[in-house]
Amino acid sequence: MSKLKNLVLSVIALTVMVVPAFADKDNDNAGCKNGKFVGSYTTAQTNQDVFGDGNFIHTWIQQLTLHNDGTADLNNTNGLEFPINTGSQGPWIGSWTCRQDGQLVMTLIRAFYNPTLGSTPSTTFPDIQVGGYNRFTYLFTVTDINTLTRINRRIRRYGANDDPTDPNGGTLEPLETNHVVWKRVVASDADLLAP
Repeated sequence: MSKLKNLVLSVIALTVMVVPAFADKDNDNAGCKNGKFVGSYTTAQTNQDVFGDGNFIHTWIQQLTLHNDGTADLNNTNGLEFPINTGSQGPWIGSWTCRQDGQLVMTLIRAFYNPTLGSTPSTTFPDIQVGGYNRFTYLFTVTDINTLTRINRRIRRYGANDDPTDPNGGTLEPLETNHVVWKRVVASDADLLAP
């Protein structure tokens, strides 16, 4: 009987340990905890004056993907626009987790690149080079299964020779509290069915 009791207790303990973070999958109002928010989102940055002189006004889109395994990646469509003149940026790679209050916290790291602005002793043509790294920490509310709202953002800046994987390194910038709404890219066959 003792072996059976130990087996039952072991199964119960194992079950509790492997309960997924999304325990409340049927409740759409459970915030981050229901897991239904996982997917791809965008937010648009309209009327961006690329050079500050009014000649190039563009819309840029940030593209965020949250994966089931807790990883995340983000790309910004301005990353390759005029890289020789304005610099560039690499992909933003990181992870997300749910807080106890149902909000989603995410940390992403990216490299940014600066133009060399002409030839140097080791380059023949203008080019770009690593300028440094940024570590972004975001806090989102999960408004509904198709909407995330960024409520906080903080950036830690690192030099080109610093280690951006050090969570205490670099220089911590002030907390940003402006709200930014992200919408899920929803699959639809409406365009296929249009006349």
